[in-house]
Amino acid sequence: MATQTTAAPGRLTFLQVAIVLQTASLFFQAATAGLLLSSSYGATLHDVGSRVMYGASMLYLLVAVLAWRPGGGSPRPVLYASGFLVLASAQVVLGIAHVPSLHVPLGILMFGLSVLDLGRVLSTRSTGRAAARP
Repeated sequence: MATQTTAAPGRLTFLQVAIVLQTASLFFQAATAGLLLSSSYGATLHDVGSRVMYGASMLYLLVAVLAWRPGGGSPRPVLYASGFLVLASAQVVLGIAHVPSLHVPLGILMFGLSVLDLGRVLSTRSTGRAAARP
């Protein structure tokens, strides 16, 4: 029995949900980074957000592997997710070491790459839906 790796029309796949969660957590990190400068609770929110962002990166990798191996999907999301997890690991190390000169630009890069990947995932969803219509 074949496993379906694409969503039914109007529904999201787990891979799409994972990349949305990752992108949202990176946006939250950017917002809480600004709060670090202006409030006392900004550090707490940024710390909690970093754990969520790292978890979202691990979830993205897990879902990408599950969509690829047993699901028969493309291995490309596994490469993207692996890259994000490596960048997230570097980001955590730089944050703990208090190296903002590298931590901030890397965070901006990660958010930009995640938005690009989100656009790629959602555009393949819409083109797949358009191609399926008679």
